[in-house]
Amino acid sequence: MRLTAPAVLHALPARGRGIKPVAPILGDTEVGRAEVPNTVIVTREPPIAVIQLNRPDVLNALNEEVLADLVKALGELDDDDTVRCIVLTGSERAFAAGADIKENFIGATPVSMLEQDLTQRWEAIRRIKTPLIAAVSGYALGGGCELAMTCDIIVASETAKFGQPEINLGIIPGAGGTQRLTRAVGKWVANEIILTGRFVSAQEAKAIGLVAQVYPAATWLDDAKALARTIAEKPPIAARLATEAIDLAWNSTLDAGLEFERRSFYLLFATEDKKEGVDAFVNKRKPVFKGK
Repeated sequence: MRLTAPAVLHALPARGRGIKPVAPILGDTEVGRAEVPNTVIVTREPPIAVIQLNRPDVLNALNEEVLADLVKALGELDDDDTVRCIVLTGSERAFAAGADIKENFIGATPVSMLEQDLTQRWEAIRRIKTPLIAAVSGYALGGGCELAMTCDIIVASETAKFGQPEINLGIIPGAGGTQRLTRAVGKWVANEIILTGRFVSAQEAKAIGLVAQVYPAATWLDDAKALARTIAEKPPIAARLATEAIDLAWNSTLDAGLEFERRSFYLLFATEDKKEGVDAFVNKRKPVFKGK
């Protein structure tokens, strides 16, 4: 169902309202687009793939349909051995401006929110094994910022604006914002951002550790795809274990993280990719990793 701009847009500056539909920013490739729902566009460019959120008339506001379609698309790419890195993006105006307030929150009760069980979909996104890059241009607010933080890497256009403005609606972040933002930037900065509901520029986001790289507005998506291709050249088994070990550094004790790292390190000595990497290094050639 097509909606007018959701209430979340009232948190934006006046120039961010009254949005007109924007054409998809991704062009067809040699491989072409996959058959996907209207709310997301998937473009395969082996060894990478790009998923674009596609609700430009509401600044890619997140609702149940979007999350369900996103989980489905990510799952299909995660099962595709030809895809070794995924870029998740939106439009130039917005990665995702938050939850669709009109659809999700008006008339909602604790029981109705519990019945939606949105946690299951967010957890499914977090558990994607293929390295996942959030490429943010424009607004990444509320659930949009939380979605970016479920990814393995966040990169941003210089136009990007991050924030958790839920407090302006009388609520707090509910999809990981209080936890992941705190782990990324520290307690004091997270409190200031969440309690004021202010926006954070791309440059500030990089300075506080929320964003890995800031790219020029003219090339942000191409730069994100170039980063994805660099990662896709690496041994995929090692890449998966590396991201799992780094996630464990957030979610567990130092001793548990070190134990997982040590076991993963030993395990990789049984892979063909380890043999290929060492042989390529010794013989001064470029390695070709097969994920075995």
